Amino acid sequence: MSANAIDTVFAELKAKGETALIPFLTMGDPDLAASVELVRAAEAAGAHMIELGVPYSDPLADGPVIQRASERALKNRISLTDCMQVATEARKLGVKMPFILFTYFNPALQLGLEQFFSLLQEHGFSGVIIPDLPLEEDGEVRAVAERTGIHLIPLVAPTSDARVERIASQARGFVYCVSSLGVTGVRSDFHAGIDAFLATVRKASPVPICIGFGISSREQAERFARQCDGVIVGSAIVRKVEEVLPQLTEEGAESRKAGIDAVQSFIAGLKPRAAASR
Repeated sequence: MSANAIDTVFAELKAKGETALIPFLTMGDPDLAASVELVRAAEAAGAHMIELGVPYSDPLADGPVIQRASERALKNRISLTDCMQVATEARKLGVKMPFILFTYFNPALQLGLEQFFSLLQEHGFSGVIIPDLPLEEDGEVRAVAERTGIHLIPLVAPTSDARVERIASQARGFVYCVSSLGVTGVRSDFHAGIDAFLATVRKASPVPICIGFGISSREQAERFARQCDGVIVGSAIVRKVEEVLPQLTEEGAESRKAGIDAVQSFIAGLKPRAAASR
């Protein structure tokens, strides 16, 4: 089995002393064609890998911005397989970066785990994040993921050190460190114990560590680049997509391009300027 692209990218970035920029986009918001263009724009902006979010009717981990994006996408009856197809279409446009699917467990279960991971392979995904799948219940999913070479990327929140260590020690791809308890969303500050939490994850993890849930500016990205191998930005980017919806949904190529360019510029502005010193 060939090397997973996520591992390759992190190895390359480590050699250069750089931190991965990992955007999140809700697929189908406002439509699938726009999602394909936004994925390409994210790579052009400097993203190193990307999370493709599957819209879900009961997104327990997501804040209001991503919930609204999911609602808009679901009005267009966007399915799990539609979201996977975005990856294939983006590859046709020359996108090279690794794809990570972000989905809740029920859509994967309804499809069937074997079929789900087979389709992830077929559409060129390197990883999957399932935020509502606890460690105690992930055995079957983990087994299929390992067999197919898809990284099952865990989320770890600042709870007990013992649990943090247990989750991190079994991680593949990277550990998604949740910056604070609660749902996703833009934040101006982070909880007081964040640095100790990241140090605990770092010590336990055999793979890179990345931080998300609330990163919304270059300053925040640079603050965490000193401790993490990657920064994940979701709500801030999805909110930017929401701001330019009139351009993305207006008829005419120029208007649509202006909207895509605005999101691309925003993502480019998030990239840490300082090299990571870990």
